[in-house]
Amino acid sequence: MNLTLRVWRQKNSTSQGTFIEYEADDISPDTSFLEMLDIVNEGLIKRGEDPVAFDHDCREGICGTCGMVINGIAHGPLGATTTCQLHMRHFKDGQLITIEPWRARPFPVIKDLVVDRSAFDRVIQAGGYISARTGGTPDGNTIQISKPDADLAMDAAACIGCGACVAACKNASAMLFVAAKVSHLNILPQGKPEKDRRVVNMVRAMDEEGFGNCTVMGSCEAVCPKEISLDFISRMNRDYLGALWRSR
Repeated sequence: MNLTLRVWRQKNSTSQGTFIEYEADDISPDTSFLEMLDIVNEGLIKRGEDPVAFDHDCREGICGTCGMVINGIAHGPLGATTTCQLHMRHFKDGQLITIEPWRARPFPVIKDLVVDRSAFDRVIQAGGYISARTGGTPDGNTIQISKPDADLAMDAAACIGCGACVAACKNASAMLFVAAKVSHLNILPQGKPEKDRRVVNMVRAMDEEGFGNCTVMGSCEAVCPKEISLDFISRMNRDYLGALWRSR
């Protein structure tokens, strides 16, 4: 495959970025999107040019590190797929591909396609720890949890914190991310003692970091590579209002 890439290049967080075009020639359809960028970068390095900076780690769709907007869609055209698991066979030979970083004020660009997502870390930290003594594995297994609750908690825990939900939202809302992180502990009995404190603190931290309000459009759910449901936002809102009511 021969492709033309239109890539966002930005030297650092204070400089003004711009799109620059590169040719990606003789790319195998079985190459992953990140491997294709690796090949382009090898060419840039050989020519003495600065390679394109982009985030990546596990390349197995687990860690949530990779993330970029590909032709206007967070993580690209294939649903329920992270950028690292996207392969070039999902594009057409000769296609123009535009690649941008996440666009959201709480995620400032560090360089090229790399953004600072530490705001997510601070929201997680605001949730604090659980006080329940879970002990070892045998002790944990003595706590009875219904199958529906266990499944629902695992669905929420599937969130990898990639930030696609924020990048896809015109308000840069982090409601889907925060709802998943709040819910996966609030649903389980071990997380219930701190349930009210957790949801209030994490929602407050989300607001303080500058994330916007939910648009109720569902764009976050549409691009989420782990298919986190909007239902978790409803659940978080109920938990939040309940916590405020009980704290009066």
